[in-house]
Amino acid sequence: MLLHDNYYVIIGGCKVKCFAESYEKLGLNMNKEVLKSIAEQMVAKGKGILAADESNPTCKKRFDSVGVECSTETRRNYRQILISTENIEDHLSGIILFDETIRQKTDDDKPFVSVLNEKNILPGIKVDTGAKDLALHPREKATEGLEGLRDRLAEYREIGASFAKWRSVITIGENLPSQACLRANAHGLARYAALCQEANFVPIVEPEVLINGDHNIEKCYEVTKKILKELYKELIIQDVYLEGTILKASMVIAGNKCPVQNTPEEIADMTVKCLKECVPTNVPGVMFLSGGQTEIQSTEHLNLMNSKYKDLPWKLSFSYGRAIQSPVLQAWANGDDDNAKDLLRKRIKMNGLATLGQWNKDME
Repeated sequence: MLLHDNYYVIIGGCKVKCFAESYEKLGLNMNKEVLKSIAEQMVAKGKGILAADESNPTCKKRFDSVGVECSTETRRNYRQILISTENIEDHLSGIILFDETIRQKTDDDKPFVSVLNEKNILPGIKVDTGAKDLALHPREKATEGLEGLRDRLAEYREIGASFAKWRSVITIGENLPSQACLRANAHGLARYAALCQEANFVPIVEPEVLINGDHNIEKCYEVTKKILKELYKELIIQDVYLEGTILKASMVIAGNKCPVQNTPEEIADMTVKCLKECVPTNVPGVMFLSGGQTEIQSTEHLNLMNSKYKDLPWKLSFSYGRAIQSPVLQAWANGDDDNAKDLLRKRIKMNGLATLGQWNKDME
């Protein structure tokens, strides 16, 4: 399944075919070469992305868990550790930031974005405004944030961001997910992606299948397959250039309350099988979210996929948040900045090795 080289725009109420080089004449700015180059940099060999884009309420939960007050300044202090740690560029291609963070500066008044640029780490930005209750569908969510997105992207471009992230959540349960939920979230992700590419942002599309529940791995596989197929159908309808996108995917894994927990090998096999059946070959990379797995589990599963499957059409990498940050946050909360930095370097190195299939437990 490949995206065609022609594009369509609406002019005077009519859908008109045009080539990418005609975009400039039509007042649009998408540059396929720029998008492809950024996407390839995001999945560079041995590297991945740190997700540091927690909203303020989510950040408060994390800070509460380690007994730290959550304020603008404490959030800045903590994220300064993540951004300024030496040599993280060895295994990080990008960091996803929150709106507050992308505007902040270091203690010596240097913008966070400038620090990342000096390290050749791409600054990214979370642009959705959260998953809200889906009307008429109890227990299901649809992600919002399309209103005003074009203008926000223009502002983030001026600040220095080069890629964006939008997360949708899919719940597995009795009679869930509904087709309405799948379609609403896939359509939202596709419209977001189109707006991003219009502004020369590489969109990370993230349809997270939640680990919460007692469902088995087969059910997770079935639901993941459904949302991925719906997503790529919508992306192609919206004429999104797939070579300039990144998929942030859940691993196929049993629910955290399921009495049968599968082996790492089974999880790796089922995940790759699902990707092969759903993800177009011209997508440059799949970056996994940790989704409730421990630091070791998320690294081990990624490593198994890369060590066992050598001929996949896309790079398999990481875009972890808690699976990298948890030990770092605890050390920082204890007042040990040096240890926090050491733990950050260690976790991103372990995951960088996992992208090459070169990690093993003895390294931990």
